[in-house]
Amino acid sequence: MIDRYSTPEMKEHFAEKARFEYMLKVEIEVARVQSQMGIIPKKAYQNIARKSKVHVPRILEIEKTTKHDVIAFVSQVAETVGSDGKYIHFGLTSSDVLDTALSLQISQALQIVIDEIQILKKTFKKLIQKHQGTICAGRTHGIFAEITTFGFKLSGFLSEILRAEDRILRAQKQFQICKLSGAVGTSSAIPIELESQVAKGLGLNVEKFATQVIPRDRHAEVLMSLALLGSAYERLAVELRHLQRSEVSEVIEGFTPGQKGSSAMPHKKNPISAENLTGLSRLLKGYAWTAIENIPLWHERDISHSSNERVIFADALTVTHYMTRRLEVLLSGLFIDVDRMYANTQMLGGVLYSSHLLLHLVEKHGLSREQAYEIVQKQSHSLKPGQNLKEEISKNADLKKYFKKADLDQIFSGKKHLEAIQQRFKKYKI
Repeated sequence: MIDRYSTPEMKEHFAEKARFEYMLKVEIEVARVQSQMGIIPKKAYQNIARKSKVHVPRILEIEKTTKHDVIAFVSQVAETVGSDGKYIHFGLTSSDVLDTALSLQISQALQIVIDEIQILKKTFKKLIQKHQGTICAGRTHGIFAEITTFGFKLSGFLSEILRAEDRILRAQKQFQICKLSGAVGTSSAIPIELESQVAKGLGLNVEKFATQVIPRDRHAEVLMSLALLGSAYERLAVELRHLQRSEVSEVIEGFTPGQKGSSAMPHKKNPISAENLTGLSRLLKGYAWTAIENIPLWHERDISHSSNERVIFADALTVTHYMTRRLEVLLSGLFIDVDRMYANTQMLGGVLYSSHLLLHLVEKHGLSREQAYEIVQKQSHSLKPGQNLKEEISKNADLKKYFKKADLDQIFSGKKHLEAIQQRFKKYKI
């Protein structure tokens, strides 16, 4: 990932040396179990554990000749160990080490993302608590619909993020897989018991029937879970972008001293963070599709997945971490114009309460739904600029017989909406 969208934690986690360190961790654990099983001398394992070191420049130098990074890695580590280096990678094939190391590396990277989500959730919950009763307009098709509250609106977005978090946790668990069954997965070169013992030592589970690689549906599930989280972020980002439009102006992204919105127009405050999140979500979805394409490999394996996996995992996890952090900063600094939110609900003269007028006519006066709908629709559509639905009904001789002043005050107060929303908050804790 380019530096602009990197985080220090992920940059370090996916550094080239880190990848080889995870591979070395697997090799050392294999040597430990092999020494216990009498496959290699115990002294050889002790030397491997004590002396083995990763030196990236030397690996790259050897790879120029071998054209094979795992062989270059094994050769370089063997050099640091000495004569017992011949026991490193004993009975293994490259994918045993690569796939098992990747399981460790990606599992830990997912944990970094999960930990960041916890910070985001706290910020979300503070905003929801503060704005449970902040009246605003609900919109469908981009058009005013009915009264809601900003806290209720945010609760829907948080619920989606919580579901995405659950998917990531499931994907993380199913990805914690050890594969040490050799070429084409039959364990012909090493005892089958070795795999399960190494898996236990690494905190992983065994891929029971592997080919030469861990099947890539596991990998696709990880990328899909990240893409769904990114889509949740994007849905919220799109909402915040709409709410920041000049003619809406219900929220404004934080604007720091010295920040500029436009090179030509000094007045501009643009929703740059929300737009950034929208764009990066598109990137995440592309990585997920690539992972799906990696599932159907030829026979027991090919390496058509290998080249893109060197990019998509590091980039997807890095950008997910960056997006999570950026969204938290966006929400923490978001200005919420409570007065403007309420004013917008009154912009069209109170038509956002039309459904409750309809219900009143049916429930209190026995009109059919069709009759009630026609009456309220006609009155709502006939409003002229500056007119108010409540006032026009109270002045209409044909309609005021249906509505006492107390009825209209109750309907247009929004109390029923707020009470219903509070009941939902009480019933469903978030």
